[in-house]
Amino acid sequence: MTDWPALPPEADWRDTRDLLHRTLQMIGKHRLAHAPWLNHSWHATLYPTPRGLTTGSVHQRAGGCVVIDVDLRAMQVGAAADGGALAEFDLRPMSVAEAHDRVTGMLRAVGADPMIHPRPSELPDATPFAADDRPRDWDAEAIRAWHGALLRIVPVAERFRTGFVGKSSPVHLFWGALDLAVTRFSGREAPPHPGGIPNLPDVVTREAYSHEVASAGFWPGGDGQEAAFYAYAYPTPDGFAEADVPGTWSSELGEWLLPYEEVRRADDPAARLTAFWEAACAAAARLGDWPDLARPYGVAGRPGG
Repeated sequence: MTDWPALPPEADWRDTRDLLHRTLQMIGKHRLAHAPWLNHSWHATLYPTPRGLTTGSVHQRAGGCVVIDVDLRAMQVGAAADGGALAEFDLRPMSVAEAHDRVTGMLRAVGADPMIHPRPSELPDATPFAADDRPRDWDAEAIRAWHGALLRIVPVAERFRTGFVGKSSPVHLFWGALDLAVTRFSGREAPPHPGGIPNLPDVVTREAYSHEVASAGFWPGGDGQEAAFYAYAYPTPDGFAEADVPGTWSSELGEWLLPYEEVRRADDPAARLTAFWEAACAAAARLGDWPDLARPYGVAGRPGG
């Protein structure tokens, strides 16, 4: 057995995950509101760290710089400003409304201007943060396990990214669906995306998918679905669902899936995950007639791999 942590059944940590998810959305929305738009919403993402997640530097519209760190070891959220101001609050059982008060209060305490769109994005339940007053549990061990999984997935994704010489996204966490992703681009424009993602403006979706993509990532589960790795292409090329990919095709989602637990239990989880992502993205490129942009995986300290 490897050291990849087991995740609890989806139903057992749903309240905790949903509270964290909405809290991360508030933090991400603050970054989104202050940063100039970067292609495919890359300016709004979060980044895994040894202790949790971070926004990186957020330069405020009125001047000054703030960083927000979510410490998933100590279970705290902290903000630090360039003038030296610090503020933090504990992650514990609370309502989403209380979390909203704590996030906005923390930001004001360090001199930042909270600019948080009032409703969640990409979630069927778009109850405004400030009105979502149902108490929610907080399972610290489940959160630490999820964070531990991220820390094992990120180096696999970073190595996978090096096998492509074309435009590629950073390895980052999108707080909309709470998925860790890395995306490859063919370089060609794509047909307009149909949109329709819950509580997300179609103009944002169409900008995100303005060009052909093959995307790989990890989702912690939700709505009764357990944590899984995914791979998809937009537009989906003919024959993609029948490609030789070591996973399961979901016609409902239009993407390939591989359960997290199956990877965790593999003799070599990194190799199992790489094989899945590589097969799916190679199939997307082959069937989509992409230019040949594949390269050998990079090696630390060796230019050009």
